[in-house]
Amino acid sequence: MSALTKEQQTELEAAAFRHLVAHLRERSDVQNIDLMNLAGFCRNCLSNWYREAAEEAGLPVSKDESREMVYGMPYEDWKKLHQNEASAVQKSAFEQNKPKE
Repeated sequence: MSALTKEQQTELEAAAFRHLVAHLRERSDVQNIDLMNLAGFCRNCLSNWYREAAEEAGLPVSKDESREMVYGMPYEDWKKLHQNEASAVQKSAFEQNKPKE
């Protein structure tokens, strides 16, 4: 791997993050529970990680603000537009695969 400066690495990571967020916004058909069951994280996790990074940097970002950054709209609006009730199969899989606290 070529030697990247810390700044270059950060720029590439930020670009990849923006691409991931854009992709998730386009794929509103993919439910958070499906992401959790398959990948172990979802849009809410991503927004939490964003908010935690802001807190570590001493920047004031609320839970609602970080979710809006990921969802592209207020979370409650996204849920009304795109979130479906999870099936019994999805809920069962989530209980088996959910992260340990």
